Amino acid sequence: MSTVTRERAMPLAALYKSFRETKFYDFLAASPLIAWYGLCVEHQLPAFNKLIQATDFAHIDLLTAANIASKLATLLFVALLGVLLIFRHTPLSRTQGVFPRIAAIAGAYLGVAVVMLPPRELSTTFYLVATALIFGGTLFSLYSVSRLGRSISMLPEARRLVTSGPYSVIRHPLYLGEAIALMGLTLQYLSPFAVLLFLTQSMFQIIRMNNEEKILAATFPEYRGYMAHTARLVPGVY
Repeated sequence: MSTVTRERAMPLAALYKSFRETKFYDFLAASPLIAWYGLCVEHQLPAFNKLIQATDFAHIDLLTAANIASKLATLLFVALLGVLLIFRHTPLSRTQGVFPRIAAIAGAYLGVAVVMLPPRELSTTFYLVATALIFGGTLFSLYSVSRLGRSISMLPEARRLVTSGPYSVIRHPLYLGEAIALMGLTLQYLSPFAVLLFLTQSMFQIIRMNNEEKILAATFPEYRGYMAHTARLVPGVY
């Protein structure tokens, strides 16, 4: 590379680095996810409205009530994710390399592929258990993401350090809620392949948590002290 070429490349590299630190770049990076969440809500709303209109709330049964509650919680959770991605803080630091990004995407979305499998015929009790897991996990995820707020990231990034609410006890409460909900979804499609998807996604989530903790510890000096008195997922267990 000639001296002139190097001199031209250096300002371009500096300009790109500055652009990556802008809110506009962060919005562009999140725009595919924002669009995806918007499409998910748009796709689910007609079916949810149809369910509401077909329900006789004066004589509603437990199964229908549980189904409505879980679908409403899921809609609110997905909608909130989309909104927070639009208004989130710009990152202070990002992870390097391709694999951490692949692990984050696989940890976030791989398990959802279970809905492509044929659903199982479940007993009333089994269906209620599965629905309760989906509802409880989604509700806890909704609470966690509301406390995470504008610090939300799909990839391992450091935006702002959140240590309040569920984050005062658990370092990754959002992932715990998602795992509980996915467990309920797996029960509805129970098969060896469904279990394999769940376990594979869980493996990537552990890798994702490791990568996030590394970037947070490198960015925030107080994070290691925070790690010392919190659990990763389940207090007293892990």
